[in-house]
Amino acid sequence: YRLLSSIGLEPAFAAGHSLGEYSAHVAAGTLSFADAVRMVRRRGRYMQEAVPVGEGAMAAILGLDAEDVARACEEAADGEVVAPANLNGPGQVVIAGTSAAVRRAGDRAKARGAKRVIPLPVSAPFHCALMKPAEDRLAPELRSLEVRDPRVPIVANVDAEPKRDGQAAVEALVRQISSPVRWEAVVRRLASEGVSAYVEVGPGTVLSGLVRKIHRDAVIVSLEDPAGLDTVRAVFAAR
Repeated sequence: YRLLSSIGLEPAFAAGHSLGEYSAHVAAGTLSFADAVRMVRRRGRYMQEAVPVGEGAMAAILGLDAEDVARACEEAADGEVVAPANLNGPGQVVIAGTSAAVRRAGDRAKARGAKRVIPLPVSAPFHCALMKPAEDRLAPELRSLEVRDPRVPIVANVDAEPKRDGQAAVEALVRQISSPVRWEAVVRRLASEGVSAYVEVGPGTVLSGLVRKIHRDAVIVSLEDPAGLDTVRAVFAAR
C-alpha cells in the first residue's frame, strides 16, 4: 500500500477478505500497524482455542449457488452447527461447522448438484457460530483501541456496507469473527459505487481471480512485490 502511495495512487475504497480486512484498516488509517498486528495475533489464538482441534471443519462447495448451499447446511445440521462461512463468488461457497455436520452438508450439496466438495486443511471452523467465544474474548480488546475514522471507506465483510466511521468499522471487525465473509457482496457493492479498477496488495492472486468472476469488466492488477510496481504504474497511466 505504501508503494502505491509512493507513486501517487490512492484508493477510493478499501476492502480485505477475512484477516485481510485488518490490512485494509491499517491502509485506511483506522488502526495503527502495531495495534493491528497485536489484534491479529490474539484473534488467531482465540479462534484456535474456541474449538478443540479435530472437532471443527471447513469445506469448499463448488458449482452450487449460495441459496442451495445454505439449504444443504440447514438439512444437514441435525442440531449441530454448519453454515456458509465464505461467500467468495458465483459457485464458490465455503462452509464451516462441526466436523460431522460439514461432512453431511457436503453430501447434501452433492445431492443438490454441486460439482465438487473439497475439505479444507484448516485448524478451526472460522466465520461461523462456533467462533462466538473467540468474538466475545476479542471484542473488548478491539473496542479499547484508539481508532480513527478511515481515510477512505472500508467495505466490511459482514454486511458489504462502506464504513466511514472508525467505531462502526471496529464493530464490523468484531462481528466478522463469527459471521460469514460476504466477499461477492463486497465486490458487487464496490462496483455499484463506481469502482472499475482493483489492486490486490500482498502475496498471491486469489482475490484477483475472485474479483474477475464477479466484476468481469474491471481492471485488476496484483502487486505482490516491489517489482510489480511498474506494471501497476503502466496500467493506471493508460487509464
